[in-house]
Amino acid sequence: MLKQITKQLAMHSLRNFSTTGQNNFKVAVCGASGGIGQPLSLLLKQNPLVSDLRLYDIVHTPGVAADLSHIDTKSGTAGFMGPDEISGALDGAEVVVIPAGVPRKPGMTRDDLFNVNAGIIRDIVRVIAAKCPKAMIAVITNPVNTCVPIAAEILKKAGVYDPKRLFGVSTLDVVRARTFIGEAVGADPQKVHIPVIGGHSGITIIPVLSQSQPAFKGDQTAIEKMTVRIQEAGTEVVKAKAGAGSATLSMAYAGARFANSLLRGMSGEKNVVECSYVQSNVTEASFFATPLVLGKDGIQENCGLPNLNDFEKKLLVTALPELKKNIQKGVDFAKS
Repeated sequence: MLKQITKQLAMHSLRNFSTTGQNNFKVAVCGASGGIGQPLSLLLKQNPLVSDLRLYDIVHTPGVAADLSHIDTKSGTAGFMGPDEISGALDGAEVVVIPAGVPRKPGMTRDDLFNVNAGIIRDIVRVIAAKCPKAMIAVITNPVNTCVPIAAEILKKAGVYDPKRLFGVSTLDVVRARTFIGEAVGADPQKVHIPVIGGHSGITIIPVLSQSQPAFKGDQTAIEKMTVRIQEAGTEVVKAKAGAGSATLSMAYAGARFANSLLRGMSGEKNVVECSYVQSNVTEASFFATPLVLGKDGIQENCGLPNLNDFEKKLLVTALPELKKNIQKGVDFAKS
């Protein structure tokens, strides 16, 4: 069953944006003026499942909204700027995508981003709890491993937490794995299926290469090299940009892909599957990314762990202590 369902990870992204069922969703982007937020908003403006696109940021949002509003797609576009206007942006939103935060710079780990980005997530989620408590929330802000538990704790405090509706967007790890494997085996990356589980930083990212379709062929050295490349792909971009930022365009693409999958599930399409970092009892970590079936109410089914070989089991053992530490840091922040 798991193998059959998770094939959708490769198959669904070959389609154009779906128009199955309801196609009038209100989507808010928090951090819409940034390096991820602008291309993400552009991609969402093209999605026929979005009828009302609200853009929020602390600067420049009216200009971004005016620019996007000239695009000849049906969704309405409105910009909201500054703390006084965030309530208007989020009021009644059905999906909230959060790329807000500071980017990673050379020599900076995702954990270094914590102090600033944790406060940003806390403040945005407090407004979500008040203005759109039933919304699907997709967190892109790094460190995702820590920011998603912060969001969960804030929603718990407000009495509106639904674990089926809170997601950490780890889709970029899947997108990168598909790209790198496609290059290695000479296949169209859009036709590569590869589950990526765990978390969304460094050793917590576990590409399950043994389950790749088409198969990733190579000796153990090649497998380990590919694993490390997928785990450290974000650093690859940071170094290449040489101080000019981190992954923005690829993250926007991945964020739009996840949002589209979420909207497709909400609209009634069957067997929509994405890997995402969510509250979980699959491992001893209370949050963990696995393939999920998405539906009208968010998570319809957690597909659990794919079959792991001995090498991947070791990766899991290595990842769990780091992941648990990341999660606890978020919980402690929110409770303090």
